[in-house]
Amino acid sequence: MIPRLNRSEGGSRALLVGSVMLATLMQALDTTIANVALPDMQGSLSATQDQASWVLTSYIVAAAILTPVTGWLAARLGRRRLLIIAVSGFTVASVLCAMATGIGQMVMFRILQGVFGASLVPISQSLLLDAFPREKHGAAMAMWGMGIMVGPILGPPLGGWLTEYYSWHWVFLINLPVGAVALVGIMASVRPEVPRPRPLDAIGLALLALGIGALQLFLDRGETMDWFGSLEIQVEAALAFLALYLYGLWWWSRRDRALLDLGMLGNRNFAVGCVLIFVVGIVLFATLALMPPYLNTLMHYPVLTIGLVLAPRGIGTMFTMMLVGRMLGRIDARIPILVGMAMMVLSLHGMSQFGTEASIEAVVWLGVLQGMGLGLVFVPISTIAYSTLPAAQRTEAAGLFSLVRNIGSSVGISMVVALLARATQVNHAEIAARIPAYGAEQGLLPAIWNPATASGAAMLNAEVTRQAAAIGYANDFWLMMVLTLCAMPLVLLMHSGRHDTGGSASDAAAAAH
Repeated sequence: MIPRLNRSEGGSRALLVGSVMLATLMQALDTTIANVALPDMQGSLSATQDQASWVLTSYIVAAAILTPVTGWLAARLGRRRLLIIAVSGFTVASVLCAMATGIGQMVMFRILQGVFGASLVPISQSLLLDAFPREKHGAAMAMWGMGIMVGPILGPPLGGWLTEYYSWHWVFLINLPVGAVALVGIMASVRPEVPRPRPLDAIGLALLALGIGALQLFLDRGETMDWFGSLEIQVEAALAFLALYLYGLWWWSRRDRALLDLGMLGNRNFAVGCVLIFVVGIVLFATLALMPPYLNTLMHYPVLTIGLVLAPRGIGTMFTMMLVGRMLGRIDARIPILVGMAMMVLSLHGMSQFGTEASIEAVVWLGVLQGMGLGLVFVPISTIAYSTLPAAQRTEAAGLFSLVRNIGSSVGISMVVALLARATQVNHAEIAARIPAYGAEQGLLPAIWNPATASGAAMLNAEVTRQAAAIGYANDFWLMMVLTLCAMPLVLLMHSGRHDTGGSASDAAAAAH
């Protein structure tokens, strides 16, 4: 049963949109805002670097494990009640994170944040889809997507500013007023719905929790633990493969009401949408993972300057989201997706040309171009992915859609960080091996880099490392460009989403049922 909005006042839908956007933005911000404050937290909480990394890992893993449970929880509690619980719990957990006095407390409270935050994105998305008529789904997804896409982009600069001028505690305390306003708005704009409880698929939950949790740990800790050279990583990879294999190819097909219905992937629009949003997750978060260290280590930008340089990327995303939200329904939705992916390809190609130096104009311009491309891509994908699904499946589908995007972000970050580390090592060895023949012996090196002296050898090694890292960054951007190019033909497999009536028919059938 779809929740009814209080429409006695004309602004009730606007109140719902604003409240849902705030809740979504709050959750999306916390995926990246704590990264910048991690060194300060490490010192304040007397933690080692490995212990401090669990501040990020615990949140990601907890959110990933609980995301597939969203559909079952929404049916049992009702979406309004679940959203209220999620916003309240996330806000309280944020305050507890700010009050933590030890690394153990911080990790525990971050797990609570992930547990409560897991439902925020899929529930918010399904509520907006139900609140708007089908012809306005594009505009609804544009407004919702601003929180999803702009939040992670604004997280690092906002976190850096709060940490620099206040303290790391404010990285979490900022959620208190945002959560309070969102909670009041949600309680005022959505009426309760009748719960539709169904039995809990305990075995399915255990398999998904084990598989997704192990997969996230594998991706997040692989680089620091030397990947398959570590027994921990080997165990996590084996558990992830076994548990997900058992659920996907054995368990869910034997259950009438499995915890997560993978049969939705038989819908072509939704399946292709999941693949494309996986690629978007890779590009969005992998670029966010690469640009700050590139600007810091190679360009020597301070943290606040890095935030200011990267912030226009979010402005580009907001602009194209608002633009494409008005266009959908009047044009073939595949057109902005293809245009947006082409813009992503151009921006990544430009970034792959960065060397040890890049002009600030180029960094800003290419960031804006990529942000605009991401905005053009995200809204149509989020709209037509659900266009041929029954309304009754939207909440569960939104959970799977969010899970795929989150896994894409984890895969992207792990992939580029691992490739950067490997490329830096290999390129360092290759460059260093050629210095005697093409540099030192030919007298082409500056005298200050004389490898025969200790100081000269150290300075030369630092420059070789810098050049090797620049090649590694370029290779990562090039790889993401190729990945985006390879994904573009998949767009043609989707139904256009223009003047779609099939979805309306399926919605009507679901409602009658």
